[in-house]
Amino acid sequence: MTQPTFRALADPTRRDILQMLATGDMTIAQITDRFDMTRAAVKKHLTVLSDGGLITTEVRGRERINRLDPAGFAPVRDWLTFFDRFWDDRLTALTDAIEKDQP
Repeated sequence: MTQPTFRALADPTRRDILQMLATGDMTIAQITDRFDMTRAAVKKHLTVLSDGGLITTEVRGRERINRLDPAGFAPVRDWLTFFDRFWDDRLTALTDAIEKDQP
């Protein structure tokens, strides 16, 4: 189920929101204040981030507190780790080939 996560990360505004939430929890109003867009537009971005598992939202009275969910980044980390191993194997093979050719 990595598609919603990568979809959430695909947009630069959503990545900016994630960076803001990395510094602390924020309400929709606090996030909206930092962008030149409507509250409704910010809410749509937050919905995509929530659907991607990257944030959680807690209702406190009339406020909705948005919080980064580090566990939601696991699919991204796992996907990138696969390619780390791929390149490690390729670079090791290249090093072995170079060392084999040297006198």
